[in-house]
Amino acid sequence: MNKNVTISAALIIAIIVAANLFSHEFHFRLDLTEDREYTLSKATLDIIDDLEDAITIKAYFSENLPPQYAPVSQGFQETLLEYADRSEGKIVYEFINPNASDAQEEEAVKAGVQPLMINVREKDQMKQQKAYMGAVISLGEKTEVIPFIQPGSATEFALSKAIKKLSVTDKPVIGFLQGHGEAPLGELIEVRENLDVLFTAQEVSLSDSTSIGSEISTLAIVRPTDSIPAAHLSKIDEFLSRGGRLLVAMNRVDGDLQNASGKSLNTGLEAWLQNKGLEVEDNFVLDAQCAAITYQQQTNFGIIAQQLQFPYLPVISAFLDHPITGGLETVVMQFASTIRYTGDTTKRFIPIAFTSEKSSTQKSPVFFDPAKEWTEEDFTQQNLPVAAVLEGKLGSSASAKSTMVVIADGDFPVNGPAQQARRVQPDNINLFVNAVEFLSDDTGLIELRTKGSSSRPIRQLDDSLKATLKYLNFLLPVLLAIGYGLYRMQRNKNIQLKRMSENFDA
Repeated sequence: MNKNVTISAALIIAIIVAANLFSHEFHFRLDLTEDREYTLSKATLDIIDDLEDAITIKAYFSENLPPQYAPVSQGFQETLLEYADRSEGKIVYEFINPNASDAQEEEAVKAGVQPLMINVREKDQMKQQKAYMGAVISLGEKTEVIPFIQPGSATEFALSKAIKKLSVTDKPVIGFLQGHGEAPLGELIEVRENLDVLFTAQEVSLSDSTSIGSEISTLAIVRPTDSIPAAHLSKIDEFLSRGGRLLVAMNRVDGDLQNASGKSLNTGLEAWLQNKGLEVEDNFVLDAQCAAITYQQQTNFGIIAQQLQFPYLPVISAFLDHPITGGLETVVMQFASTIRYTGDTTKRFIPIAFTSEKSSTQKSPVFFDPAKEWTEEDFTQQNLPVAAVLEGKLGSSASAKSTMVVIADGDFPVNGPAQQARRVQPDNINLFVNAVEFLSDDTGLIELRTKGSSSRPIRQLDDSLKATLKYLNFLLPVLLAIGYGLYRMQRNKNIQLKRMSENFDA
């Protein structure tokens, strides 16, 4: 008996030791999340495998964080462990608690990690405490800072983006056309910040004697407002003829909320595109799934400001499964138009973004009524394309195939002048940058940019379905209770009859 116990104990100890040795060398975790949030993507693995020099990551995280922040620290540490294991020594990291000493806190702040004031409960009292949740990534003398890691954000994208930015040397040049009222790079702040990871953004001006340089891999035309001369359009044709790629974000119509009116825009670009078989139509998209505007109304009690849904600001959430749109959830547009293809089959037309199932269009010009009460009869169309890809021989003397992405809203990625800069919907930036990466044949970070997205818009329901669900929600518990009561009553009655029958037989 004692011998068997000894053998069993020895076997258990041997199994535990072997399991620990095995787990030290090999480890894995099962990731069942929808977007594989806890699994390093191929893009990250490629970035790590291409590293030539060592990367050092200092993670500045406070200890004993409140429950809503604690998973951020644990998740970031687990992600760093994955990076370090995969890199085979090229990525090393350490966790530092800045709250442990004044010197460590000073080091974190000097490095660029921003403290967050959070409320913590201590001895039944609420007090504010500085919390740090950031990191500094270093390669030699170069550093990149993640000042604050937002709960629910795409942590892997932030890390891989920083590593890629430090390690990449020769960046392709993305040209932004200027000279015709286009948005300058100073008004595309978030676009530029994201492009700087893999590309060099450069403004491009054309003249009769200058062409688009050979160093430009992709040309972007964003929100032109003035006429584009035929000579300049010819230069763009030459660029496409040699295999260049083009991204066009244009306004075919424009709305003025101050004057409550909308009109057509003509820059020459729309006719140039139409010659290639791609028509950005002269209309305003209306969508029941839309953003809101602040509407000021005069009343007997003064001016009242209220938020009103404005169908001329469509919220796009229907996308084709395509590298440009992978992971996108909601893109907010303003005064968009529809796109249709009128060309032949020598080119490939791929619509990639659509309005909702309750949408429509209005021919320009239009007059806005912000206080209008919209009904289902106003939205008789569905899934209207507002962005598309065109592939084929697109130049006027085309010998090489090229690709063009056209988005029928020129304002969707624009922050505006620095002094009036506004934040843009994150997926607006993702759509633009994804399009650039797709056109430039460098899709490494496309899948990471939207990984971990948390925006989940509620699907719009028919009024009849809403009413059905409301009454069902109210009546179902009552009906279940009545049904259960009737069941109990009948069961008790059957038992009583059975007992009476047994007594009668006796």
